[in-house]
Amino acid sequence: MSKRVVITGVGVVSPVGTGKEKFWSALTNGVSGIGPVTRFDASDLPTQVAGEVKDFEPTQFLDRKEARRMDRFSQYGVAAAKMAIEDAGFDLDTVDRDRFGVVLGCGIGGMETFEDQAKVMMQKGVGRISPFFVPMMISNMAAGYISMNLNLRGPSETVVTACASATNACGSAFRLIQRGDCKAVLTGGTEASIVRLAFAGFCAMKAMSTLNEEPAKASRPFDRDRSGFVMGEGSGILVFEELEHALARGARIYAEVVGYGSSCDAYHITDPAPNGEGAARAMQAALDDAGLKPEEITYINAHGTATEKNDYFETLAIKSVFGEAANKVAISSTKSMTGHLLGAAGGVELIASALAVHDDIIPPTINLENPGEGCDLDYVPREARKLTVDTAISNTFGFGGHNATMVIRKYRPGE
Repeated sequence: MSKRVVITGVGVVSPVGTGKEKFWSALTNGVSGIGPVTRFDASDLPTQVAGEVKDFEPTQFLDRKEARRMDRFSQYGVAAAKMAIEDAGFDLDTVDRDRFGVVLGCGIGGMETFEDQAKVMMQKGVGRISPFFVPMMISNMAAGYISMNLNLRGPSETVVTACASATNACGSAFRLIQRGDCKAVLTGGTEASIVRLAFAGFCAMKAMSTLNEEPAKASRPFDRDRSGFVMGEGSGILVFEELEHALARGARIYAEVVGYGSSCDAYHITDPAPNGEGAARAMQAALDDAGLKPEEITYINAHGTATEKNDYFETLAIKSVFGEAANKVAISSTKSMTGHLLGAAGGVELIASALAVHDDIIPPTINLENPGEGCDLDYVPREARKLTVDTAISNTFGFGGHNATMVIRKYRPGE
């Protein structure tokens, strides 16, 4: 019989704040974390805004020497993991560390290190490249550092499926506990790609917003005047825990994880499949896994990138799966405030979904003033909504046609 899985801790590093309280306060108050790019000179690029993390000090979580040998994405991941453990109230000396895993998603990895070391090679020669270059850059290193920092000896893995990475990681963590392989897993994602090279690459694709004059309004999911996504950075890490294990130690439970679905469009390297059919298959698979009907879902945290095709096709996918219930479900894109955290998006957004379930409040889609053509569902525009949130879905879709969906619900003792 499958084990039941619950969320007992969360940790966040995000453009709207570091720590659960800052993050959730910003989202529920509709506060944008988007501003002018400060990490490099973006004046010659068509996009000059981003969701930078502004309040992070790595030495609050790491030894100074160790922090210097870690790329920013690993720093974010370790910090969010430590916050999640603290939030869960874990005394790690009392747990079976051989059955405590780490499964993260990361879409790109140490892009800052890659860019820095490429400059070193071109300007000073190959003899000056850091011996830490490869260990700092590779995408699995955040998960490795978390396992080492916390001495967690269960499975330690990294999933790379572009912007679906963190959700696929959460799905893998869910299965590890369901099967009985682990008692608990730290899962979610981390990303730090706001560097000139990556930025220029997305600009070359014409994928990012060019609404530079008012940065806080640049991310406009489902809006008629959207012009692309805004790049964000950060980390969202959750503690997934076997229900009986959580109950035995008297843990607070944010939500129960009940379903996971994954699919591939098998269509195009960047464009979603026509009518969002791949996304629809992931949502349907997650609902089937959860044993829930569309009309039982209260809230969808949408992928909602503010790109023309994604917003429209995700809307079509929801209509395809939900039928008449599509007009009754509340939907929002928290990317309107955080920007798009790429491989970390699913972790941060599942945290937002879990807090919505726990606190009965749905964060809004800010900047939604005039819905775009075909975007005609309830996207909770501009202001948060108090509502009993029994169940929630979190969607993430990525380049390569990767689609992933998680389903969570209120934990009800006795069920």
